Amino acid sequence: MKKIIKTTLFLSFILITQSCGIYNLTGGNVGSAKTFRVPLFQNYAAQSAGSTIEPGVDRDFTLALQDLLLNQTSLDIVNNGGDLLYEGEIVEYRIAPMTATAQQTAAQNRLTIGVNVRFFNTTKEDADFEKRFSFFYDFPAASLLASVKSEAHEVIFERITQDIFNESLGDW
Repeated sequence: MKKIIKTTLFLSFILITQSCGIYNLTGGNVGSAKTFRVPLFQNYAAQSAGSTIEPGVDRDFTLALQDLLLNQTSLDIVNNGGDLLYEGEIVEYRIAPMTATAQQTAAQNRLTIGVNVRFFNTTKEDADFEKRFSFFYDFPAASLLASVKSEAHEVIFERITQDIFNESLGDW
């Protein structure tokens, strides 16, 4: 009786895994691409009304996108060429009050970062796009940006880079 159950479970497992094919838990489909390139995302945030320039945010964002692609795909990073190209610029870096107190002062501020991305896939037709991605981080108005900047950038970059990944390689 145990042998029949084990055999049935084994055959069921084989059928299930064979019917699913190869599944990638990240949802990324790199197709026949082998390499990618992410040049430095220039910081043009000051050209947007109400935005400011934050030194180093261009480097930090570029590294965050490169790290995500290296960690969630089997692609190799290259300095020239590449099957996949992610390029763009930071177009918004804005701090704005979100909620007010009874004394007409800000109770909460919001840091918003916006990035314009151009994606080119040399191995797959009609996969290229240009799109703006943005996300925000709310923090108490009593806190200075300098005290929450590291956490804010981490949260925002994680969301934006994952959105870029899903748009370019996600097959959902």
